[in-house]
Formats: sequence, C-alpha cells, structure tokens
Amino acid sequence: MEKFFEIISQLTILDNESKKALSQIMKKLELPKGYMLVKPNSICNHVYFIEKGLTRTFYYKKGKDVTDWFYPENTFASSIVSFITRKPDRRGIELLESSLICSFHFNELEDLFNKHHAIERLGRKLVSKGMVEIQKRFDDLHFSTALQRYKILLDANPRIINRAPLGMVASYLGITQETLSRIRRHLPR
Repeated sequence: MEKFFEIISQLTILDNESKKALSQIMKKLELPKGYMLVKPNSICNHVYFIEKGLTRTFYYKKGKDVTDWFYPENTFASSIVSFITRKPDRRGIELLESSLICSFHFNELEDLFNKHHAIERLGRKLVSKGMVEIQKRFDDLHFSTALQRYKILLDANPRIINRAPLGMVASYLGITQETLSRIRRHLPR
C-alpha cells in the first residue's frame, strides 16, 4: 500500500481522509501467471495498481493475438474504454508473471469521487496521464521505424524484453518476431 500512495503522490496530494477512504476500498490480490484480470469482450469493473509483476493488454485480430500494452510494477492497468463507458471491450488483461495487485472497483471509486474532491482529482489526473501515454504510443506506431520503436521500449522499460515472450514484444512493437530478432542481432548489447 505504501508504494501505491508513493506513486500517486507524484500526481496529486491526498489528504489523510482521502487516503483512508482509498485504503478501505483497496483489495490486495496475489494472482498466478496466466490469470485473466479482464477477459476479452467483457466489461472492465476495476482499475488495478500493479505492485509486483507484469501484465499485458491484448486483443485478437484476424485470429492473431495482438499485445497493445505492458503494465509493469508501479503502473495502473485497466481497459479504460470499458471502465468509463461500462460496455464490453475487445481487449483483455493477462498476467505475464505471478503478481501482487491492488484492485479498485468502479462503483466504489465512483462513490469516492462524489465524496472526496482529492480522489476525483486523482482520477482525472490518471485519465489525463493515460491519454498522453496513448497518444505517444499512437505516434510511435505511426511515425517511428521498427528500430526506433524498439529503442523507445528499451528506454522506457528495458526489463520488458527479458520478462515478456518475444512474440508479445514483437506484437507490441507492430513487427514480426523475425524482424525483432534481426533488430536485436544488430544492436550492441
């Protein structure tokens, strides 16, 4: 729980009452590798804080499994479209490692947003941060070469390469596994 409050303190200041309210609705979960936090084509009812472990967001396109996001430690995972609209999303969220996660249910968060301005501000800051990250990812996919995307991933999350299967990393980068192997062979280690 300490790490959660340390991370959110980088976004906004929470008064003690707001911290206590969030602590009361937080569910701590220890879950195994392969566990599906959100199944594809379902409604996402939670926001997850990844305290330990690694998750990915994925979907299926023409029968192929496509990874579109990785969430390592100290990040928030959710199907934001489904969480906000309360409608099913094609994306699922899967644990790639055994993980320790803090879970917050939609209804309980909504209740706290109405009662605590500081928590409502935190929600807005998290959504704003997520929108900036999504736009940056969109720009990287559309305006960067495969090599540039790989280097961006290495700069942002160098350990992902060793923690996630290379097929998922290639999918995330929008390239084939063969192209990823060629890129890795030609880069100094």
